[in-house]
Amino acid sequence: MPQMPKRVKYRKSQRGKIRGNATRGNTVSYGDFGLQVTEAGWLSAEVIEAARVTAAQFVRGEGRLYIRVFPHKSITAIPAETRMGKGKGEPEYWAAVVKPGMVLFELSGLQEAAARECLARVSYKLPYRCRFVTRNS
Repeated sequence: MPQMPKRVKYRKSQRGKIRGNATRGNTVSYGDFGLQVTEAGWLSAEVIEAARVTAAQFVRGEGRLYIRVFPHKSITAIPAETRMGKGKGEPEYWAAVVKPGMVLFELSGLQEAAARECLARVSYKLPYRCRFVTRNS
């Protein structure tokens, strides 16, 4: 089941602009290895869930997976072939806003080679370019 907030103050959010690099959440804090995104955009809850399943299948109880992003932003859409006007569309899905440098996933309790393999599989599921980072780099 994809993640979403339990409750929000406003159902519909404005699009906003993604400017600059991530100043928070840009270092490996919980695990030993991390997956850092190098492009800006929205990461849908479905994509985060697909990446989580992939990593969980690879780790299989050996290590620990930390998910550092959460989809707080509601993305709205108007149905196809609808005329102009009639207001803002209904929420379609939830997304996390990611900036370049943000660490999305972290792993601990694995060797570096296994962690690289796991996070490579995870990055294949993501729509943005990512890189492997370690705690001390």
